[in-house]
Amino acid sequence: MNPILVVDDNEQILSILTKYIQAENLPMLAARTGEEALTLFEAAKPSIILLDIMLPGIDGLEVCRRIRQVSSVPILMITAKDEDADRILGLDIGADDYIVKPFSPGEVMARIRAVRRRLGVQDGPETLVIGNMSIHLPSLNVTLEGEKIALTRREVELLWTLASNPGRVFTRDNLLTMVWGYEHIGNYRAVDSHIKRLRHKLDAFPHPEFAIATVWGTGYKLERTLP
Repeated sequence: MNPILVVDDNEQILSILTKYIQAENLPMLAARTGEEALTLFEAAKPSIILLDIMLPGIDGLEVCRRIRQVSSVPILMITAKDEDADRILGLDIGADDYIVKPFSPGEVMARIRAVRRRLGVQDGPETLVIGNMSIHLPSLNVTLEGEKIALTRREVELLWTLASNPGRVFTRDNLLTMVWGYEHIGNYRAVDSHIKRLRHKLDAFPHPEFAIATVWGTGYKLERTLP
């Protein structure tokens, strides 16, 4: 697969998206200006472009316009909430979709997976099975003992993150970055309250082969309690 090109001049957003994309073993490149984006587009022929509208120099709309003259590569525009006119213009000049800031990295990855499916690219597993629990991420469907558990999107994404790496300790900042997004960094109470509700819902059914464990002073992990 050709790399995903992420274009944004915000270093924090760029860093988070880089970690999230690389965590799924997808190749990527990063650009911080419109000029750099066009150079990397010509050199690397990216498979998907995440393109911020507000860029120094050549803005994202002009970058999109120039790329559309020569390529049909999927372009996901990144916009702020108050940029409705630019968002509409971006779609008119050829953007395939848009992502509104502040966004959840989980939402961004869901959009990327959807584009990859349309392109016929085979992604990694979309279902995780641990003991008597099954998590199907695209449908946000979680079952225990064959019974569907009513979880929110955030709870499913949190459970998927922990279950994808059994035994790995995630700090609260790790989970905020990977599930909530950059705008929530430092909001540890959100993590703790979601973990509490998630445990309560899972504990309504027996699950002897795993548990969400607290690592005091650090964070949480999904612990395998039986082989």
